[in-house]
Order: sequence, then structure tokens, then C-alpha cells
Amino acid sequence: MAIDFGLDDKRALVTGAGQGVGRGIALLLAEAGAEVVVNDFVLARAEEVAAEIVGAGGRAVPVQFDVSDLTQVRAAVDALGGVDVLVNNAGNAGSDGFGTLAAFHTTTPDDWHKYFAVNLYGVMNCVHSVLPSMIESKWGRIITIVSDAARVGESHMAAYCAAKAGAAGFSRGIALEVGRHDITVNCIALGTMRTPVSEAFWSDPAFEDRHKSMLSKYAVRRPGDPADPAWITLSLASPRSAWVTGQTIPVNGGYSFAM
Repeated sequence: MAIDFGLDDKRALVTGAGQGVGRGIALLLAEAGAEVVVNDFVLARAEEVAAEIVGAGGRAVPVQFDVSDLTQVRAAVDALGGVDVLVNNAGNAGSDGFGTLAAFHTTTPDDWHKYFAVNLYGVMNCVHSVLPSMIESKWGRIITIVSDAARVGESHMAAYCAAKAGAAGFSRGIALEVGRHDITVNCIALGTMRTPVSEAFWSDPAFEDRHKSMLSKYAVRRPGDPADPAWITLSLASPRSAWVTGQTIPVNGGYSFAM
């Protein structure tokens, strides 16, 4: 028997969906029947993923905006007429990729700002823009991709850890505000992923010793694949997950455990 996730009449906005984890989530939501709004700050990437979805028989539209700009986000959401499911996937340091790893005392506020602008304020901008229509319709799903770095910390990534932890704390606060409207708000905390951004590292034999060292800390000894968080996202997006809210769910190959 096929599982009906109840998304045929839902519109899902996935930010940063032009590649990697966001693309994986967008493809699976579309396969489950949702109309997917594919966002990326590079329009060509959004268009490519939207075309891939449509080519497979799904429904998708590409939308370009920068999540760190509230005016852009609000204009895009208003033009759509609202969304039912928001997946806050855009992260790292925006157009700068992941940025430079460095001891915190050697960094400056300009270094910190890039992480907060996308990983915290980007999430806040998107949630602020979608909530009015969700509250009016008395239904919604908000899912934010954070990081295990927010849960356990990572050296030389202090600002990133703080921004991702802030997004998780923000999500818990919003969950308490909007639960009475049948809107759930959850986070997914990822471990190390293999995506186009990190592919050069994973495919280079010169880094084989580093690969082994990193993966030795994981119970499942491989990096994450975009399909891994996509399945959890699909579950949380479904009307069937109506009693799951305010949670941060690790999808991390056993890098860290949660009770």
C-alpha cells in the first residue's frame, strides 16, 4: 500500500533548494504531491530543480530571493499568496559558502554577521512572512534545518554554532505561539553532509585520512546524503505529524545522540 502524506493540496516553500539538501527535500516533497516553490539566491539553480520536478510529473515554480532580506522574502511570499509548508534550508554563510573556519578570537563582527544573517535572521524573515497566512488558514508546517554544531558545539565554528542554536531556540518559541492554530514548528539537526558544496573534499583521495578521522566519530560511517533529511522533512510536513512540535530531531549518523 502506498502511503498518502496528505500533501496534494499543499504548497511548500523550500529555501536554498537549488542544490544539495534543499534539492533533495524539494524533490521528495514534490514526489509526495506538494506544489514546491524552489527558492535559491541563484535563479538558474532554482529553475533547474523546478524543471527537474516538472519533468518528473510534479508541480514546481522557481523563485529567486535572498533570505537575509526581509523585503525580498515578504514580496515573494505575498506574490505566491502564502504557503502551507515552509522549509528553512538556506544556510551556511550565504553566497560565501561556508566561510573560513577560524579560532573565535581571530574573527571579527563582519565574520559573525554572515552566519547570523542567513542562519538566524534568514529563518526569522521567512517565518515572519509566512505566518500571517498560516494563522488565517489555521494550518501550517515550519521545518528548519539546523546543525549538530548547534547541539554539541564545534571548535573554530563558534558563530555558526550560535546562529544555528539561535534558530532552534527561535523555533521553540514560535512553536508555543502558534500551536493553537494547528501550526507545528520543528528543526532537523544535521551531521556532516556530502553535497555539491563539500564534494571537492569528499572526492579528493588526498583527504582520505581526514575522511576516516571524521567518520570514525559516526556510528554510521559515511557522510549524510541529501535523501537522509528529506524523509524526516516529508514526515514533519505531513498533516499526519500534527502532534509533533517544538522538537529538534538529529539526523546525523549517530555523531551525537538525543534522548
